[in-house]
Amino acid sequence: MIDRTNVAALIPCYFESKRIREVAARVKQQLDLVLVVDDGSTDATESEARAAGVEVIRHTVNQGKGAAIKTGLRALAERPGIEYVLILDGDGQHAPEEISRFLDKANETKAPMLVGNRMTDTRAMPFVRKVTNGFMSSQISKVCGQEVPDSQCGFRMIHCDLLNAMVEIVTTKFDYETEQLVVASRRGCRIAAVPISTIYGDEKSKIHPVRDSIRFYEMMQRFKREARK
Repeated sequence: MIDRTNVAALIPCYFESKRIREVAARVKQQLDLVLVVDDGSTDATESEARAAGVEVIRHTVNQGKGAAIKTGLRALAERPGIEYVLILDGDGQHAPEEISRFLDKANETKAPMLVGNRMTDTRAMPFVRKVTNGFMSSQISKVCGQEVPDSQCGFRMIHCDLLNAMVEIVTTKFDYETEQLVVASRRGCRIAAVPISTIYGDEKSKIHPVRDSIRFYEMMQRFKREARK
């Protein structure tokens, strides 16, 4: 039975002093173990997270979201009794109250990896992001050999058996989350979609459109080369 006692939360964050205390506190209401990884913020992110009563690891310098996630996965892989690690952002775009949807879906499907799906209701999603997410998800689904309707969603849950493979991924930036999907698929794992809310506030995206579009293109070309080997 997957429940709050055997699922650990991992919240990677960077310059989220305004939101992280509330987000972490709400997550703590859902799961017993909550770990925040502050990726080298120089504001009050670390102290605000600690004020929520959760565990915190801090990078001394910024290394990228993927690196922050891997730091958390290494730490949580050593914890006894953890069946899954649930990852969500610290900027408020993911509703902690919807964590129960992941637990229910894990119990229902036994899927080793579960990813949030905002594409069932995109009314609150900016048009450009909707188009971008749809395109990227269609391309990633082809690489994975299974449908991943919202490949860009960072709200996801990963079984402990996959943690070592996720830590071994070389990339450390935003493309790391896409790599997770490909690694899981190549290991024959089913990726289950979990319907979640689309939430956008006044947060500033840390994704650079031009730079990260180029990175996505290069990554897709690499996936194609690897598939031909």
